Amino acid sequence: MDNSDLHCIVIGAGLGGLAAAALLARRGMQVTVLEAQSTPGGCAGNFVSNGYRFDAGATVGCGFHPGGPLEQLGHELGIEWPVTPEPVAWQYRRRGRKLDLCRTREGIIARFPRSASFWEEQSRMAEMLWRLSENGLHWPLTSLPDLAGLFLKGVGGLPGTVSLAKYATGTAHDWLATHGLDTMSDFIRFIDAQLMISVQATSREANALNAAIALDLPVSGTWHVRGGVGRIAELLAASIEKDGGAVVYNKKVIRLDTIRREALGVETADGDALAADIIIANLTPDSLEQLEGRAPERAKVGIRSGWSAFMLYLGMDSSAFRMAGVDHLQIISSDGRLGECQSLFVSASAADELSRAPSGQRAVTISTHSRPEPWFEALRSGRAGYLRMKERYTRQALDLLYEEMPEAEGAVRSVKAATPVSWERWTGRRLGYVGGYAQTSLFDVYGPSTRYDNLFLVGDSIFPGQSLPGVVTGARRTVELVLRQARKIRL
Repeated sequence: MDNSDLHCIVIGAGLGGLAAAALLARRGMQVTVLEAQSTPGGCAGNFVSNGYRFDAGATVGCGFHPGGPLEQLGHELGIEWPVTPEPVAWQYRRRGRKLDLCRTREGIIARFPRSASFWEEQSRMAEMLWRLSENGLHWPLTSLPDLAGLFLKGVGGLPGTVSLAKYATGTAHDWLATHGLDTMSDFIRFIDAQLMISVQATSREANALNAAIALDLPVSGTWHVRGGVGRIAELLAASIEKDGGAVVYNKKVIRLDTIRREALGVETADGDALAADIIIANLTPDSLEQLEGRAPERAKVGIRSGWSAFMLYLGMDSSAFRMAGVDHLQIISSDGRLGECQSLFVSASAADELSRAPSGQRAVTISTHSRPEPWFEALRSGRAGYLRMKERYTRQALDLLYEEMPEAEGAVRSVKAATPVSWERWTGRRLGYVGGYAQTSLFDVYGPSTRYDNLFLVGDSIFPGQSLPGVVTGARRTVELVLRQARKIRL
């Protein structure tokens, strides 16, 4: 099908927007990406500060395994990703004990012998779910063709997928209970920590099927991205331009122009008005509603329970990570709720990446889940209170880091902190929501479709949610619906 006479505007150069734009540009559509910042990537971008090139948010490369969403995307676009396999996905640390998460479950089963049958079932489920997600997933359903496509791909094409149905409405905790693991507090703490960084919820809330594929990420493999995770966005932007599209930076969209069920175009902060046949918004649903001039409805559970993040960007001596033996660590407090400096994810640039840190040092990104509302309340009460809160979180995060990674104490050379307020400013997302929705249900989720026939969502707010493979899988679904709409436009 010839798409060259259709113009698509993509709002935001996050990974989802860039992936969708690159796929459409490869299919011949005229594509223009409008990005408010001066660099691409959004939550999966890089930034430079004091001689360090930091990963802004996302730090772990995943989905590059054979047949994985990133591997397929690179093959289709002719991109050779600058990635190398990580021998250890990340190291889990709690109460002074260490556990390496890698491509086998041997270490986990040695630590938790009773969990062996659970991991056997998880592996079978994840294999089916990865295959179901290949080339996009017809979910949530929007039409009879979607239902037919899901049936042909699932029930018809992959024997055994019917067995997944029994977990479609249950939680990960329910699933653990079937293996007699729901009362093993140390194991539950471990599982909860893995689910928080992948589906934004603990086992008592996370949907079982979402959990099955999330728990597979270390086994599927993680990859180090040379130059930082932001290189993925840079290569996608280059692919768009190579195929005749454009990526325009420092171009902030401030308004969406609509009439009835049609989006006509966008207006930008510098006074431009741009028309389009199709618009893709790499935004959260409530941020999109703000562009329409409407108060956010916040109808979905995931948005009501949205997370932002508190971040530390550290310049550190390489010696600390040589002693640790890994570049990624998950550090968990003994007890209490996860997030809010009680759980940290720590990622360092490679020892030989001189493009990211001075010789003998590392660029280190540390993140912890944080509810955004208290940060904005503190800011409204006065900047002094907000800064005190920022200082308190910095101290608490460093205290936990030093407690579980004593080799880090004395190795820190510079500290830069970011809060949900920072994320709102950087991404344009209301309240600085990052990481997508909490994946507590397969049915109460956002898909790409909106109230407008020619306007679609993309990114970590739509099913299947956060992570590089999740966002790319969702982008394929968006592209599928865009091309379906393109056919209607011609009728």
